[in-house]
Amino acid sequence: MTDHHDTLNARSRRHNAAWQAARNWQQRAHRARPSSAAGGIRLVVTWLLFGALMVLGSLLGLFLLVAGWLMMPLIRHRLKKQAEAYRAGHARDIGGNTASRHDADSGGSHQVLEGDYRVREPRD
Repeated sequence: MTDHHDTLNARSRRHNAAWQAARNWQQRAHRARPSSAAGGIRLVVTWLLFGALMVLGSLLGLFLLVAGWLMMPLIRHRLKKQAEAYRAGHARDIGGNTASRHDADSGGSHQVLEGDYRVREPRD
């Protein structure tokens, strides 16, 4: 009875698409497996190349990080100067005028209207 059962299993395996695909995959895997020493050498060279690229990438990243840290004081100084220039350009002088010092030096492109102002009610 077991022989008959094994024969049915073998026959069903031969006609089963999944078993055939698995058998084909095994055959391709055996053919693709490196059988010579050249496959081992290729594997070692691949790992060495991968390791060298990882070290190179890490060193490049470290260099860029240090360069960024070294540039931070320079950028901070430039932004501080820009902020001071902006504040000086928009500062009110003691008399209450809103014209900037820069405008006063260059002839004043802005005119300040003095007087009393009232807010009008919106029209319907």
